Amino acid sequence: MAADPKGDRGRLPPRAAVALAYSKNESAPTVLAKGRGELAERIIQKARESDIFVHESPELVRLLLEVDLDAQIPPALYRAVAEVLAWLYRIERGEDAGEPPVAQGLPETLRAVEAGEPGNEG
Repeated sequence: MAADPKGDRGRLPPRAAVALAYSKNESAPTVLAKGRGELAERIIQKARESDIFVHESPELVRLLLEVDLDAQIPPALYRAVAEVLAWLYRIERGEDAGEPPVAQGLPETLRAVEAGEPGNEG
């Protein structure tokens, strides 16, 4: 997954990316790689070279950047990540997957903190 949101005054902040790994033997996806700037670009390039789909979801990436490497994603992100994985599964099967998910499953409390809304810092 990658993020490329616009910053203040139209400038783009460094790109961010998080690579997730998941197998049916695990209870939740794990963070395989993460980074900003040049490291994010290398993660995205490696994924594309390996024919791995890159899904852009700035809100979800910001939250996943907080997860330690090799750690499973927290339960609060299960639904959002599951929506992306289900969408990718439909694409891989050649089904009509429709539009990519937009992290609809994120809890409102996480959205407010990430959006930097006053009074929602913790």
